[in-house]
Amino acid sequence: MKKFTILLKMGKYVLPCLIFLSSSSYGPTEEEAGYVQQKLTEHYNEESGIKNVKKYELHITNTGFCRYKRFFNNGKVEYFSCNLVKYKALDYLGTVQSGTLLLRTKGDDVIVQTYNDSRGGDIDSMATSIAIPLKNIQAEDLNDLEEKLEQMSVKLHQQ
Repeated sequence: MKKFTILLKMGKYVLPCLIFLSSSSYGPTEEEAGYVQQKLTEHYNEESGIKNVKKYELHITNTGFCRYKRFFNNGKVEYFSCNLVKYKALDYLGTVQSGTLLLRTKGDDVIVQTYNDSRGGDIDSMATSIAIPLKNIQAEDLNDLEEKLEQMSVKLHQQ
């Protein structure tokens, strides 16, 4: 009977620990998302071809979303979003010093929203890629980015 009581007491402490660990916020793609977020932020080129961008936001979530938002001086806002389940390929156009990273999807899977555009107001459309200006990025970093994005896509497909 004492062994049974001891086992019950141990279960009383072990069960909450198991519940806590199983519901922790660490997702299956958190490592990859953190790496991709860090590299894109580290190499983002604010002095790219578009000169009137006031600020930008770029987020890769551990749930598999890529969100890129540009705020222009004239009030216009461009927002790009895609789920990395639809990730297809990564292309880089440019040199080590400066270029554009194209995050391609399988189809028209990128949501593009434009707000406060003086030519057309608010516009919603779809695209096949997100173009992100980068600078000072080596080939190894691009290969690592592609590998991490592929790993995220595979893990997201398995969920």
